[in-house]
Amino acid sequence: MRSLLLRSFQHLLLAVCGFTTAFPFLWMISTSLKTSGEVGEFPPRLLPATPQWSNYPDAWQSAAFPRYFANSVVMATVVTLGVVITALLAGYAFGHMEFPGRKIVFMLYLATMMIPFEVVVIPNYLFITRLGWYNSLAALVAPWLSNVFSVFLVTQFFRGLPRDFYEAAQLDGCGHSRYLSRIAAPLARPALATAGLFAFLGSWNSLLWPLLVTNSDAMRPIEVGLQSFLVQEGPRPHLLMAASTMAMAPIIGLFFLAQKTFVEGVAAGVKG
Repeated sequence: MRSLLLRSFQHLLLAVCGFTTAFPFLWMISTSLKTSGEVGEFPPRLLPATPQWSNYPDAWQSAAFPRYFANSVVMATVVTLGVVITALLAGYAFGHMEFPGRKIVFMLYLATMMIPFEVVVIPNYLFITRLGWYNSLAALVAPWLSNVFSVFLVTQFFRGLPRDFYEAAQLDGCGHSRYLSRIAAPLARPALATAGLFAFLGSWNSLLWPLLVTNSDAMRPIEVGLQSFLVQEGPRPHLLMAASTMAMAPIIGLFFLAQKTFVEGVAAGVKG
């Protein structure tokens, strides 16, 4: 009886926490389907009287959202590929290969996680402008092609691989490059997928850096576009929520598609 009550309480607590987490997203979607009059009602109404599906095409046409979306897709894709490649190579080196000073270099590399973004933003900006990359794709992606957390995650995964795999591959004539491409990389797919998902999410949601290194709609991603939309169009919360819902849809869809692999990658990294 006591165990049944405990499980019931745990399920209730999880349900409350889940609803609390999901409610802002549900409210955003609900607001995106309201009229401008319903948005200003008090007390606020949870559901719209008549869903206004036209808010979505209206929001889409109110700003250069096709260009913003295209820029975000390109930027997030390039950053994700860069992070996956660098995490794979560095993670294999730190987690599997033996070389002098490996532990010291790895600890120093991990220590850079303690440096706040605000500390490096000005040096990065000066570096980008001196290279002549201002307002370009290179400016948006270059500082983020490597990620310390992703390298750490993949390193932990490789540390958990049995050494026997490499020794057996050596007997078949495999060197490090062939072993990495044929055996280690496929086995590390969950960790790489997790690193890629985090990289895509961070790149898609970035605001401050793209705002600093771009000055035209031709290069600005979706988050900067939402900010510009708010400034240009004024207080129209129903259209802003419609635009925000469209901006979040790719992230939510990607998470559900990669949910199983994501959980496996996090579990493998923690276990390693």
